[in-house]
Amino acid sequence: MRADRTWGSWARGRALRIALTSGLVPLSLTLVQCGQSPNPTALAASSQANVQVVAKTNPQAANQRVASGDTFEDRFPAPQFKERFPSASESFLQRQISDFSPKRAVQQQPEQAPYKVASLAPQVPFQRPPRQDLTTLVSMKSSAFPYFGNNPASDAPFLNISKGDRRGHRSYSGRVFWQDETYNDSRVLVHVPEHFDVRKPGVIVVFFHGNGATLERDVRDRQLVPQQITDSGANAVLLAPQMAVDAADSSAGKFWQPGGLKRFMEESASHLAQLTGDPNSARAFANMPIVIVGYSGGFLPTAWSLEVGGISDRVRGVVLLDAVYGEMDKFASWIESHRSGFFVSSYTHYTARRDRELMSMLKQKGIGVSEDMDGPLRPGSVVFVETGEGITHRDYVNRAWTQYPLKDVLVKMSATPALALTRVAAASSSAPSR
Repeated sequence: MRADRTWGSWARGRALRIALTSGLVPLSLTLVQCGQSPNPTALAASSQANVQVVAKTNPQAANQRVASGDTFEDRFPAPQFKERFPSASESFLQRQISDFSPKRAVQQQPEQAPYKVASLAPQVPFQRPPRQDLTTLVSMKSSAFPYFGNNPASDAPFLNISKGDRRGHRSYSGRVFWQDETYNDSRVLVHVPEHFDVRKPGVIVVFFHGNGATLERDVRDRQLVPQQITDSGANAVLLAPQMAVDAADSSAGKFWQPGGLKRFMEESASHLAQLTGDPNSARAFANMPIVIVGYSGGFLPTAWSLEVGGISDRVRGVVLLDAVYGEMDKFASWIESHRSGFFVSSYTHYTARRDRELMSMLKQKGIGVSEDMDGPLRPGSVVFVETGEGITHRDYVNRAWTQYPLKDVLVKMSATPALALTRVAAASSSAPSR
């Protein structure tokens, strides 16, 4: 019995070893081929073998696969030419090397928050840049020229001579001035001092220059009219229309027409509002008092503006600088009917005779006349000032009874509350720097 048990154990062990060997040998052969790419020939052969096996086991299915051509080429077709290169009718997307490079994330700017974040760090408060004087040239339709109406002195067309396509005006001296050279500038010199405040009572100075002048060369740079207004400290702005350009001619142009001054001031109000940056201030400028200053040949547009300008009640004062060459009746009529305004005429020996004639006319009307500028200007003041030898007509805007007479008038006006002018800056006692 012990021998039988020993023989049985040995037989069972031998059988187990044979079974393990028979299972491991095929497995080792399979593992040897792991990691090797498939051989096309072997795949084809395997495919044919599978067909044969299927044919033996399932003849109907084999016939269907053979008919469908299930070969290696069917499973792995070679790429065709048209797949690598598109035809002419097809589009071909061009790509650059940069298209395949790693893309960097684009940093987007954070959106502005509709609120401000409080900060504990001290910050400098916002300060507006300092204001400066504003002096510019503005073209206006209502300015003196171009003018195609009549000359009221003769009731004949102002442009009374022609040569080809050119039209011109023959002056009283017989000289011809052409429209395209002398009467075609519609610009106005506008000056707003840095201290001007439209919210306070102020005044608009309308300056009519004399003969042989331009706005830039004479009114601005030689006569220093804008600087005199600034240095006066008065709450005032300047409007100086270009009259006849650099010519010995005093024609008034559109200021000859009824309502000419009114239209000019209405258009100026909108321009002043735009220049000062406050469109709502146009109404204030449209109602602001006016002071007219006429130098030399500027007497003619001054006189006609007072007579037919349409807004003589807004004119708070008239200043004539060696300018009474005529039209005395128009000046006398305005002085008599506007006793709340003031009138100043300063003269040399060139206009002395006519100034004395105007004084006599006013005295006959019972209007008192002063002959010095020592005191303040008051409503109803009528002042005639004779200047002595050494005072030239050409430099009269800069030096008359005093240096810078326009500045002196504005200072005296500003010292009179009844004239509705407010001093907003201290008048400089020093001469202008230019």
